[in-house]
Amino acid sequence: MEQTHENRPRVRRRVVLATGLVAAVSVPLAMMTVSNAAEPSKTHTTTTVVAKAAGSGLDDPQKKDIAMQLVSSAENSSLDWKAQYKYIEDIGDERGYTAGIIGFCSGTGDMLDLVELYTDRKPGNVLAKYLPALRKVNGSDSHSGLDPNFTRDWEKAASDSAFKKAQDDERDRVYFNPAVSQAKKDGLRALGQFAYYDAIVMHGDDGDRDSFGSIRKNALKKAKPPSQGGDEKTYLNAFLDARKVAMKHEEAHADTSRVDTEQRVFLNKGNFDLNTPLKWKVYGDSYEIDS
Repeated sequence: MEQTHENRPRVRRRVVLATGLVAAVSVPLAMMTVSNAAEPSKTHTTTTVVAKAAGSGLDDPQKKDIAMQLVSSAENSSLDWKAQYKYIEDIGDERGYTAGIIGFCSGTGDMLDLVELYTDRKPGNVLAKYLPALRKVNGSDSHSGLDPNFTRDWEKAASDSAFKKAQDDERDRVYFNPAVSQAKKDGLRALGQFAYYDAIVMHGDDGDRDSFGSIRKNALKKAKPPSQGGDEKTYLNAFLDARKVAMKHEEAHADTSRVDTEQRVFLNKGNFDLNTPLKWKVYGDSYEIDS
């Protein structure tokens, strides 16, 4: 490879509205969960059998798992985010195939980066043969060179722990770590860190008018973050307001419930540490993470 994987530029993201997804049940290693997330229009609940880590940020494993469940409720209509490694479909958003735990896309470059990383670590894997096609379709919604067997092979790769690890690492490199790092610099606790993470998952950070960085800059015009002496709630309200403006610029993002009936609910309750129990709604479905 002419360029090391870790030095690749970050790419713009998109929303994944994979409603009705039926996912296999999995049990996370760090906790036991019970979920009824496959049934729409009902309350989706997980019971977390671990001690609370009050005051900790999203780099705490339990808080990170909560963040992943929150994102998955919006991205996959399920709290069982670990069932999404094998998820893949074209959701008709003009970004090709959407797949995996954070919605890697064949048309936005992050799926290509993921498969390259997987192949760097495990040459000859079942997805390696699709690299030329992934390079050609990058930037488009084309399936050229991928059909008819790419989705089948993706699901097959998802049974490989090396591929799961690659998905985890790319999620962290491109989305989770940059969001949490910036939130900490701004003096934000777990809720603010999650608000940044969810925003970068949907909008990316490529510098356009609706990117995470632009949303943050617009929020800073209205309020100061805690690191600059501002009030945390006031600043986060400004950030969520700015994000809603960005979401409404694109039809696929127009439903702002992941802000209105999720993040704003936690903020209004003053739950800056994302302590359980948590109750929220996304796209009309109800979710709970019990204590």
